[in-house]
Amino acid sequence: MRTLLLTGATGGLGQEVVARLSRDYRCIALVRSADKSLPVDTIADLNQLTEPVYGVVLLAGAFEMGSSVEDFAKMIDANLLSAVRVIEPMRSRIEDGGRIIAISSAAALTKPARMAAYVASKAALNGYIESLAREMQPRHITVNALLPTALATPAMRQSMSHIALVPLDRVSETIAFLLRDEAQAVTGQLIVLTAG
Repeated sequence: MRTLLLTGATGGLGQEVVARLSRDYRCIALVRSADKSLPVDTIADLNQLTEPVYGVVLLAGAFEMGSSVEDFAKMIDANLLSAVRVIEPMRSRIEDGGRIIAISSAAALTKPARMAAYVASKAALNGYIESLAREMQPRHITVNALLPTALATPAMRQSMSHIALVPLDRVSETIAFLLRDEAQAVTGQLIVLTAG
């Protein structure tokens, strides 16, 4: 069974994705502390990982309105550097023909007002993903990002009930597709997911 490393597995989206992917893969969740409620193996840091992995699924991230220096620092750390801190040490440990999938946001393309720090951090993540796809191509490792408009997490359903939200199972099924052999030709893509 192929092994996946996931970040953000304890969040609203993460729990849905773990439940879906653990049917077909051995899932290892990178968490700050071992969470016994997860139906997967957990590790606190990458040094505990002793095996190569087929794929890395980057679900960790954060959202905050604002454009202060502090907002930018927080969003860049949560949405860009959280991915870099995992991918860069893992490059050589991802199997040839493997997968890297990140969760970004359609806001990086639509650029709403009063969200400058968040938009910039997700746009930076998109650029990193597109560049990384070219770097990993010689090893046939595909690298893609999913850009949902707004996710139907429990928190979003409560606070944003007036707008259409992207169902979490739509995200998990898209990730499952990108992990399959049939998706080998899909790389360097920013895939927008909508509620429609």
